[in-house]
Amino acid sequence: MTRTRPTTRKALLTLHLVTSLGWLGTDLVLLTLGVAVLRGADPATVYPVAALVGTVLFAPLSILTWVVGVVSALLTPWGLLRYRWVLVKLLITTVMVGLVLFLLMPNLRAAGDLGAALPPRDRADLVIAPAVSTSLMVVATVLSTYKPWGRTRRAVPAAPRRPAPAGRGAA
Repeated sequence: MTRTRPTTRKALLTLHLVTSLGWLGTDLVLLTLGVAVLRGADPATVYPVAALVGTVLFAPLSILTWVVGVVSALLTPWGLLRYRWVLVKLLITTVMVGLVLFLLMPNLRAAGDLGAALPPRDRADLVIAPAVSTSLMVVATVLSTYKPWGRTRRAVPAAPRRPAPAGRGAA
């Protein structure tokens, strides 16, 4: 573990909170836009906006949140592999970033291009994806708050060995 100054740790934590909250807020905007279309808003108006929000905010914030989280873990006492909650959070965030970049972003771009011509089954995907993402971000937040499960086996220091008891008749 690298020893960092308290001001550096607080700056990393602040940056992680800001990027994470930005990601969550953008996710809620995408969810709201998707629900608006399902409730009758004009897809030709809404989907280009969703594509713009996804491209300009959602994708960059997801990557930035992941990078800042990894850097924070590596430079603070929590470490990247020391605690189970950090490992689970890393896994959740890594999967979400992959899904954002390789699944959601192409779907948002297609929706922006197609507008009202987007098939109804694909419209539901643009609501389900942000709903799942928002739920996973809430789980990650709970993990950060409660820090459950303790250390990983790898990080648990071995118990000190006790000397063998002296036998009878030992001098």
